[in-house]
Amino acid sequence: MALTLMKGSEAIAEAAIRAGARFFFGYPITPQTEIPEYMSARMPEVGGCFLQAESEVAAINMVYGAAGTGARVITSSSSPGVSLKQEGISYCAGAQLPCVILNVMRGGPGLGNIQASQGDYFQGTKGGGNGDYHLLTYAPSSVQEAIDIMMFAFDKAEKYRMPVLFLADGIIAQMMEPVEMPEMVDFKVDPEKKPWACTGWKPGDDPAKRGVINSIYIDTESLTVHNAELQKSYKAARENEQMWECYKTDDAEVIVTAFGTVARVVKTVVDEMRAEGVKVGLFRPITVWPFPYDALRETTVRDQVKGVLDVEVNEGQMLEDVKLAINGGKDVRFFGHLGSQFPTTDEIKAEILKIKEGK
Repeated sequence: MALTLMKGSEAIAEAAIRAGARFFFGYPITPQTEIPEYMSARMPEVGGCFLQAESEVAAINMVYGAAGTGARVITSSSSPGVSLKQEGISYCAGAQLPCVILNVMRGGPGLGNIQASQGDYFQGTKGGGNGDYHLLTYAPSSVQEAIDIMMFAFDKAEKYRMPVLFLADGIIAQMMEPVEMPEMVDFKVDPEKKPWACTGWKPGDDPAKRGVINSIYIDTESLTVHNAELQKSYKAARENEQMWECYKTDDAEVIVTAFGTVARVVKTVVDEMRAEGVKVGLFRPITVWPFPYDALRETTVRDQVKGVLDVEVNEGQMLEDVKLAINGGKDVRFFGHLGSQFPTTDEIKAEILKIKEGK
């Protein structure tokens, strides 16, 4: 398959179309505006629907409606816009509606800036909207990885009947990389495979097959039963959907944890320090929910590991999950910048050497 040089936002949008998405509802906000721009041109070409909503709130409620018919639907935004979508995302989770949501993170809090950041980790993995729910959340570190994940993201959303979130950042959306684009999936809504969906019902049909999309359960008993059903899906996702990368960790004396784009900076550090004789490795979660706790624990439990350095472009949000995984078994430290300033390779090297030298 030939390589094509594409901007990340456009490549991810094209991958969603090739995965069967035929509905896009969104609103422009930097640094992801090229996604709706691309969708506005491509969706009509494939018989799909592009609609620029009047707001992010409207967009996520349109997602709710289209997903309720069993169609593959996607929306995208950036940090402040995703904040506005949170009520609707909770409704989608409560109604067990499969959909895909792209968050191209930018600096914050508040309006922040338009540069890349990782400040939405808590929002993406610890909730965001109200209630007890989870999103199957991926943190790709390259355009190609985002494409590859997109090609099965809708399948996962439909398997567990839960929204899927891409926790990307402005660098992935704005940079250009050579990528391999997959073939188009021939997706059609099959009412037999989606008995829950509103695919058409008329008087005289079996009432049991009538699709009802709902997230409100007034009495406590029915809400308890509904939440138990949700938790069964989340438990299955935890057991089956964890993804991670171990890079040169087998003999590493220092393990660095990082996700998304900053993990690429760390990978450069690992290669350069290995060339200098320093045994460093990278553990990169690809799913940040469910977080691969056991895999990280097994990677760091080895006797030669002197410590763990967590590197992020935030205040240390993933650090909580790293510490939960290691559970006091190793010295865990944090290094990062807030806002949108990425750490340099020299800064990361200096922190690694402190751990190696016991300082």
